[in-house]
Amino acid sequence: MTAALRVCALYPDLMNIYADRGNIAVLRARCAWRGIGFELGASGTGESLDPEAWDLFYIGGGQDRDQAMVAHDMVDTKRDALHAAADRGAVVLAVCGGYQLLGASYALGDEELPGVGLVDLHTVRSDGPRLIGNCAIEADLGSGPRTIAGFENHGGRTHLGPSEKPLGRVLGGHGNNGTDGFEGVHRGNVIGTYLHGPLLPKNVWVADRLIELGTGLELTPLDDTLEDGAHESAKRAAGVG
Repeated sequence: MTAALRVCALYPDLMNIYADRGNIAVLRARCAWRGIGFELGASGTGESLDPEAWDLFYIGGGQDRDQAMVAHDMVDTKRDALHAAADRGAVVLAVCGGYQLLGASYALGDEELPGVGLVDLHTVRSDGPRLIGNCAIEADLGSGPRTIAGFENHGGRTHLGPSEKPLGRVLGGHGNNGTDGFEGVHRGNVIGTYLHGPLLPKNVWVADRLIELGTGLELTPLDDTLEDGAHESAKRAAGVG
């Protein structure tokens, strides 16, 4: 158990297309309000990664050009470290483009981006319309089923392998591919999702669960009147009462 949450942001200069650095801000604030320390580091292009130095590894979404650069670099410089971190129970949170790179590959027409293979999934860019809109899912992160709500905007269709567990069941929106009724992936403490907007400000219970998983602490409740209002608004936007 640690008295601080140590977070490493992967490629924060490239993978932040939807202002998902707001997820980091929420983690920092909710730690501070409870008197829990917070340490933030980063690992970018060409930089190695220490799998023991961090409790939570975070990667957001990026444009196709940036995502292609990150995909090859992450395989070359960070894949083994991410596997070692996940094997010891560190939290990995990947959103949108980062989520697509958790699996085996992302096929973009004639180009295939490599993934780090933390989970069994593959993504294919579809010729059909982008999957855009508000989305809500029912997920269980260890304390019973609850709703996660956010916004999705992705051209890729992600398909999980037969042994993988989705993050949740779609209540409103498209999810991984618009057809199977599931969203994201959840293996151990590795979580991937298309939901952003950003994710954690709309779902502070998820932020608290990530802090618990990363630190081993049992968190005391906060006054989340405003945060709960934001969560309910996001649910209503996805058509979930």
